[in-house]
Amino acid sequence: MQRNSKIPHSPGRRGPIVLVGMMGVGKSTVGRRLAARLGLAFVDADEEIEKAADMSVSEIFERYGEAYFRDGERRVIARLLDGAPKVIATGGGAFMQDETRQLILDAAIAIWLDADIDILVDRVSRRDSRPLLKDRDPRTVLTELAAVRNPVYALAPIHVKSIAAPHEVAVDRIMEQLTQWP
Repeated sequence: MQRNSKIPHSPGRRGPIVLVGMMGVGKSTVGRRLAARLGLAFVDADEEIEKAADMSVSEIFERYGEAYFRDGERRVIARLLDGAPKVIATGGGAFMQDETRQLILDAAIAIWLDADIDILVDRVSRRDSRPLLKDRDPRTVLTELAAVRNPVYALAPIHVKSIAAPHEVAVDRIMEQLTQWP
């Protein structure tokens, strides 16, 4: 497959592409590279939430709690799903919220970017800004979250496994799936 190949814009392919999956799977990094490959804008939903709230995700969790954060997250994602072609990376819990998940499934191509727990543990250990991991063992948290979240992530129509390889490999796999998308 050519590196700069574009996906044909069929009528069903004109809207956003939304990456969902566990923290640490590489949604933002892969999303940026996928957007560049497709010639589309990239938006990180967590960064947009931070701009709207004028505070970090961790600060929102600490000050107001997860329910408040999830409500703001839903509103930001709804705004991002304006129909314009772009690639959107969501936070790990976004797709778990019924209303947010339905918005994504109705207005975008949802792609579940998945990885084994060992890969996730390695990747999340590089940053200490993840509220759900605060003062907890990453392997335990990620294993518990995966047990609950993976069946919901599986509702995304496209599933791509991320492996311990350069992120371009995941981008290639997504491109392959998108070329087969109706």
